[in-house]
Amino acid sequence: MEAAVILNRNKGDRGEVAAALSALGVTAKIESVDGDAIGDRAEAAVKGGAKLVVVGGGDGSVSSAAQALAGSGAALGIMPLGTLNHLARDLGIPATLQESVQVIASGRTRSIDVAEVNGRTFVNNAAIGLYPLMVIDREAQQDRLGRSKRLAMLVASLRTLMRFHHQRLTLSIDGGEARVDTPLLFVGNNDYQLAFPAAGQRDKLDDGELCVMLMRKKGVPGFLAAVARALLGIQRADDMVRIDGVKQLKVDSARSTITLALDGETLVMKPPLEFRIRPGALKVIAP
Repeated sequence: MEAAVILNRNKGDRGEVAAALSALGVTAKIESVDGDAIGDRAEAAVKGGAKLVVVGGGDGSVSSAAQALAGSGAALGIMPLGTLNHLARDLGIPATLQESVQVIASGRTRSIDVAEVNGRTFVNNAAIGLYPLMVIDREAQQDRLGRSKRLAMLVASLRTLMRFHHQRLTLSIDGGEARVDTPLLFVGNNDYQLAFPAAGQRDKLDDGELCVMLMRKKGVPGFLAAVARALLGIQRADDMVRIDGVKQLKVDSARSTITLALDGETLVMKPPLEFRIRPGALKVIAP
């Protein structure tokens, strides 16, 4: 088996990765690059005729590679070397390097959905409102103070809640339109669970639908109470609106730009935002 391997230089050791692949008969050309170069290197690998592109990194690295690989016919192998590794977890890919390489060496592929916003692919989710502000604060702490991702996110969450505000958005789905004030709009690639112990997980990645959830307008205490109820599996009609059966979603705003978190990274886009699902567009190696 031959593979083009793109390693986020901040996430893994090139020598260790090379040894693990070689031990299982995978012939690999390994590139160790900065995270923001992964998408370009994945695109170059596909244009060069690679049939298997393996990415070592976190969800941001995997999402960047998926942008190039979706619809190409080339398969994506994942070495989950990041902090959370949501897609790898939902695919059942083991968290250790050795075990994830064994999955890659098996060569078993499946096709999964990806989502897209204004032409930008994402494999997990996008969010507008409080969450992107938390991500921006978290990244600033990591850069300036060298804090771990988890600690920085905890501090960012507390500070963001102190600056709590709502977004006024116009949502268009299947010809219908609604104006909403919300602290959080969530758009997922397939359906997400909310309640513990499976909070933030997906049972399927090939259901062909977006997961659209909208928090109703609340103050800080109400917001925290609503989050707690959701995690405990307590449903209240005045907490969260879940819109089922969505394949396309348009989000507009009176603002000139919208900040959103996309697979854990922050982007600024001009509205309207056009979300859509791309069923079976990404071939992955998974159990």
